Parts: sequence; structure tokens; C-alpha cells
Amino acid sequence: ANMGFARAADVPVVLAGDIDRGGVIAQLVGTKAVMDPADVAMVAGFIVNKFRGDPRLFEDGYRYIESHTGWRGFGVLPWFTQAHLLPAEDALDIASGPRTGGITIACLRLSRIANFDDLDPLKAEPGVNLVMVRAGEAIPGDARLVILPGSKSTRGDLAFLRAQGWDIDLAAHLRRGGHVLGICGGYQMLGHRVSDPEGIEGPAGDTAGLGLLDVETVMTPNKRLLRVSATHVASGLPVEGYEIHIGRSHGPDCRRPFALVDGKPEGAIRADGRVTGSYLHGLFHQDAFRAAFLAGLGIHTAPRQHGAEIEAVLDALADHLEAHLDVPGLLALAR
Repeated sequence: ANMGFARAADVPVVLAGDIDRGGVIAQLVGTKAVMDPADVAMVAGFIVNKFRGDPRLFEDGYRYIESHTGWRGFGVLPWFTQAHLLPAEDALDIASGPRTGGITIACLRLSRIANFDDLDPLKAEPGVNLVMVRAGEAIPGDARLVILPGSKSTRGDLAFLRAQGWDIDLAAHLRRGGHVLGICGGYQMLGHRVSDPEGIEGPAGDTAGLGLLDVETVMTPNKRLLRVSATHVASGLPVEGYEIHIGRSHGPDCRRPFALVDGKPEGAIRADGRVTGSYLHGLFHQDAFRAAFLAGLGIHTAPRQHGAEIEAVLDALADHLEAHLDVPGLLALAR
């Protein structure tokens, strides 16, 4: 995929070999052997990434790669110990680690999950045990909140969700007094029906939703993509986020909105207050809102500045890159 972009943009390429997986010499030398000659001509060099230990121990291997590829080496990058604190880029980044003993919030790991960094601030909360529920696993019985995240295919992931038996688990979770939050595609799944008359996500037709919110969604061809400044109705706190979705949702529960955007209702809340849907991504990056939302679930957290914490990690990463890579050489390629 990245080579396709490089060809289209006509920009030089630097290959990154992952030594942590093993066989980095074979990765890089072998990649050149199987690449199309036109693609090889675009490669300006390589980086050896995720080295554990003293990089000087890999000097012979580094020179071997240079001599057998003809590519310039831009450095050996040691393992960055704070990498787990960086924003998530894919489903692997938000995979569950060991339980921390905090209050459990469960997120369904849908097959087409999107917008992974929605969960980063929750994962970083010391009092929260964020559990990614994988295919074949049951929703934890001690979960205080279950999140249905965004999806690249709402109807497809509804079928996937039912195949795992999560619809049954959600019903049991609510009977126990738990809460459910659907974000974007997850919000659409919570309603009675998702209609796709034009076949935007696949074959045209309707798919029954979970029926946990009294709303219905109709898929529309125009994607809604914008940054949003809103007010959380329950707390009155400001919320910053963004929308990126197709489809419009409507129904009686929309009369109890999650937020107000320019005075207009956004999202929906069930009459008992335990099921909420919203199209807004990035909600939990707002420190005051996150604290208020968690407090509403009985989860009381110490004040944190998530954005400042991320900036500090990014600064540390920049220092790490500058210390171990030929940054001037890389910048020269970009000019």
C-alpha cells in the first residue's frame, strides 16, 4: 500500500525492517530481491527498527545489508520503551494487556473496527481496566460499561457481533445494570434498523439492529466529515471531537440527545439513561468530560491532562529518533 502511494506521489522510499520479529537481514535483502525494478529504484535507504540491546552489536549485520542491497543505512533504532503510551494506530495497539484491577470497561473488537485512538484516554486511566473483547470471547460479567466502537462496515459488523453471541451478552449486561455506549457505527448498531437502499456498504437492503435505542439509520452516499464543538447535555461541559461517517440516524430517543452542536441535538440516549449513542469521535480526549462521564458510571479518577501526556511522549520519541537516526539525511530526502 505504501509503495502505491510512493509511486503516485513520486517520492523516495525508506524501508523499515523490524528486527524484533527476527530475520531483519532476510527481510531487507529479500525484499529487494522480489521487488519490481521500478520500485527498487525508488528506495533511498533503510532503517533497522526495534533493536533490543546495544546497537553496536549489529554493526556487521548493518554493513551486510548495505553491501547486499546498495541502499544507504539511516540508522539502527533501539526499542522505544514508551511506545505503549503513543496513540493507537490499529487494533493491535489497543489489544488487552494484563488486568489492572480497576473498574472494567469492555470494548467489542469488531472485525472492521475504526478510529482506534478513541480508546487511548480510557486505556491510560489508572482506575480503568480496559478490556478488548475478541472474537469467541464473552463480554466480562463485571464490566461497568460496554463500548461499541466505530466500524468501516456497520451492517457487516452487526452480523459479526451476532455471530459471537455478543447481542445476547449485551442484553445480560443491561439486565445486570450495566451501561452501553455506541460511537459512530456502534451507535448505528444500537438502533432498530440499518437501511442501505443504495448498497453503499454492500448489497442493498436492511439489517436489523440490536434494538437497544429507539432509532433507525439510513445510509446515505455523502460522507459527513467535520470537526465538532459541542456541549455535553448531562454535564454542560464542552466537548471537542469529529464526525466521519455515512448515514443519518433518527427516532424518538434522539429527543434525548447526548450533546448539542450549535444548539442542535446530536446522538441519542435511552429513557433509562443506560444506553447512549453518538457520532462524535475523540470524546474521551477531553479531560473534564472524561472525568465527568466516568464519574457518572461510579468511576472516580484523579485529574489528568491526556493531551499534555501525549505531547511529552511524542517529544521523547523525537529525541529518541534524533539520537539514533541520520535525521539530517532523512530530511534531505524530503526536500
